[in-house]
Amino acid sequence: MRSFDEIHAISADRHGGPAALEEKLTKPAPKITELPEDRWLAIMTKCIFQAGFNWKVIEAKWDGFEEVFHGFDPGPCAFMNEDEFDRVLGDSRVVRNGAKLATVRANAAFLMELRDEGGAGQVLGGWPSTDYIGLLEMLKKRGARLGGNTGQYAMRFAGRDSFILSQDVTARLIAEGVIDKPATSKTALKSVQAAFNTWMEQSGRTLTEISRVLAMSC
Repeated sequence: MRSFDEIHAISADRHGGPAALEEKLTKPAPKITELPEDRWLAIMTKCIFQAGFNWKVIEAKWDGFEEVFHGFDPGPCAFMNEDEFDRVLGDSRVVRNGAKLATVRANAAFLMELRDEGGAGQVLGGWPSTDYIGLLEMLKKRGARLGGNTGQYAMRFAGRDSFILSQDVTARLIAEGVIDKPATSKTALKSVQAAFNTWMEQSGRTLTEISRVLAMSC
C-alpha cells in the first residue's frame, strides 16, 4: 500500500499540480454536531430518493418535499397517521414512491430515538472517524434504506467527515491491495477503515479529503 503522499502525488499529476488539487478538495463541516434533526432527516430523504432516480428530478421537486413533510420536523413526520400518509402518496409535489416515502416516518422515529443517546448531531456528527464503518453499520441496522452508498452519501452531503466507496475510490483501494473487489463484507470494510486510518495518521487529513484524493488518483 502506497503512502498518502505518494497517492497525493499521483492525483496532483492528474489534476494540474498540488495547488490545483488542493482547490478541488472538500473538508467536513466545522460544526456538524450542531446540525439540527430536520436537516439530517431532509438529507437522508434526499439521498434515498436520489438513489435510482434522476437527481435533477428530485432537486426540482425538493421544495415540494419540504412543504409536504413539514420542513422535515421529526415529530410530525414520525407520528404521521395513515390518512395523512395516504394523502402524501397522492400529492404531486413529491415523487410518489410509497416505499421510499415511508422511510421519512421511519427515519424520523430513528432520529428521535437518538435523543436519548445525545442527539443526532452528537451521534451522527460526533461518531469517531476512526470507526466510520461502525457508523455506516449502525445506519444500515437502525435507519431505513440507509445502507450501502445511500448512507455514505447522506453523511457526506450532511458535511460529516466521511469516505464514499465510489467506483474510483474502490479502484484505488484495489490498486493498493487493500481489497480485491468492491467492499461489501465486514472484513473488507475493516480493511478499508484500517487503510484510511493509516493515511489519516500519515497526513493529518480527514476522511473526506483522503477520499477525494483517492477518487482523483484514478
